[in-house]
Amino acid sequence: MDAAQQEATARARELQRNWYGEPLGALFRKLIDDLGLNQARLAGVLGLSAPMLSQLMSGQRAKIGNPAVVQRVQLLQDLAAQVADGSVSAAEATDRMDEIKKSQGGSVLSNTTHTTNSSGAPTVKRVVREIQSLLRSVAAAGDIIDAADTLAPTHPELAEFLRVYGAGRTSDAVAHYQSHQN
Repeated sequence: MDAAQQEATARARELQRNWYGEPLGALFRKLIDDLGLNQARLAGVLGLSAPMLSQLMSGQRAKIGNPAVVQRVQLLQDLAAQVADGSVSAAEATDRMDEIKKSQGGSVLSNTTHTTNSSGAPTVKRVVREIQSLLRSVAAAGDIIDAADTLAPTHPELAEFLRVYGAGRTSDAVAHYQSHQN
């Protein structure tokens, strides 16, 4: 790989970090490990071709262009967390992956049972991810930051919201939300 290709890959991974909280290669490898998948099965569940998944993982492509695929990634992340905490068995996970594969995406903001905590309320992390997904499905992080800069003089709260939720990391947005609840 020449210097220009290395620079383009590094830039794509940085964009992925901004859009998805981490490079997609790391995110997809976690899903593969946590759910016992291979790349071909993960691509199938997500609704991507194997070459597209490979390009996203390697940083040859930066963005998942289809919001339904982004939503499936989030559903798989939620499922992986449930498998890790023991609330979903491996057999149930396989059935759920088949359901996720069949999902058409629909509304980015969904209210399915596996996105809630024990009281039935959506988890903060899930709500934050849905807001991020919605914002990132219509604009890149750089565009969101530009919009925030434009709005800052007259609407500082909205500008902060766009920076934190539209262009920030999920963990930072969750912390921001929790700090404003007190």
